Amino acid sequence: MNEYKHSVLLDVEKCKGCTTCLKHCPTEAIRIKNGHAVIEGKRCIDCGECIRNCPYQAKKAVCSKLDAMDAFKYKIALPAPTLYGQFENLDDIDYVLNGLLKIGFDDVFEVSKAAELVSAYTRMYLKTEGIRKPVISSACPVIIRLIQLRFSSLSGNILHMLPPMEVAARLARKRAMKAHPELKSEDIGVCFISPCPAKVSYVNNGFADYKSEVDVVVSISDVYFKLVNEMKRTNDTENLCESGIIGLSWASSGGEATAIFNEKYLAADGIENVIRVLDQLENGNISQLDFIELNACPGGCVGGVLTIQNPFIAKARLRSLRRGLPVSRNNAASDDYIPDGYLFNDLPEYAPITQLSHNISESMRMMADIQRIKSELPNIDCGACGAPNCRALAEDIVKGKMTIDACPIIKDGHIEGVKDEGR
Repeated sequence: MNEYKHSVLLDVEKCKGCTTCLKHCPTEAIRIKNGHAVIEGKRCIDCGECIRNCPYQAKKAVCSKLDAMDAFKYKIALPAPTLYGQFENLDDIDYVLNGLLKIGFDDVFEVSKAAELVSAYTRMYLKTEGIRKPVISSACPVIIRLIQLRFSSLSGNILHMLPPMEVAARLARKRAMKAHPELKSEDIGVCFISPCPAKVSYVNNGFADYKSEVDVVVSISDVYFKLVNEMKRTNDTENLCESGIIGLSWASSGGEATAIFNEKYLAADGIENVIRVLDQLENGNISQLDFIELNACPGGCVGGVLTIQNPFIAKARLRSLRRGLPVSRNNAASDDYIPDGYLFNDLPEYAPITQLSHNISESMRMMADIQRIKSELPNIDCGACGAPNCRALAEDIVKGKMTIDACPIIKDGHIEGVKDEGR
């Protein structure tokens, strides 16, 4: 299994070891060691919660810079619909699309256009006999990795549809090669303008046996200032927008789900809310639904850590931009089947973070040891040991990563007093 390439990294020089990230990591991938945070790659899902909550900006997303596109003869921009919500007083998407051409791109292909096609084929997918419901959206790569690591029993519910970014990349490359037959595929660079680091990880790692057709991922925050200057200089705008209400709605939580035209859906955003939904779904405590849309970022993609604008303001701006647009400008090419270019075959395989050992008897022994050690700990989940809670510390002890003296209360001999206070 190839090593997973992460897009969320730690700047050790800025880290103060304050434990804020420790408390917010949804997969307990962070420990405090030697005075600073350490991220365990096998557990990290690149959700960006540590970036969002770190008071010292010690966590960072690693994206490409825009000049990475200089390596290509023909440059295509794939703007996420979230990009449009970043600009104040924007009343026409074409200003943004024309601005992208002015900063050096040769073509622009809206991800919102691809989103409308994905929505059309998802409606068809939901009518297929034998699929496991509720179908869980595959659009957010954080959710896919989270399910594979922590809720593997739900893997069979994942929609086998490529995300709009990937569909847009394939269609944009195809359009460019048709318009410019002198170009080879390697001459064409496809750049996704992303609201979140998870898309960077998706492109860098591929998706199981599928290699992404996106070449470069840059952040919305990186493009914003270059773009806003060019938009000010734009007088005559070319009509480039090819998407409608459905495509723009994908930027916010619920936009994908409402596009299936079926009331039997659920939409949740924010990683803690997502985990609660998955917990209930795995336990069979959610009534029968057809579709579940889950977004790791609060508010949906508008809440991504690579954006500029407050997600609530961005959402309001997008709502204004939708006025006057048609419901959709893109429909399925066929009502009979879903083209191969929209589907993927296999999910990535990751080792579940709940798995203690490949041997069942060893796992049971380790679990018993964890419970025993946890009962000896103060169970106040203070994080002073460098683990997010006492259960995580007990697991680290059993795995040989820490000793029980890591707990300062036990080390100082005050454990009985703490337990007495808790009674």
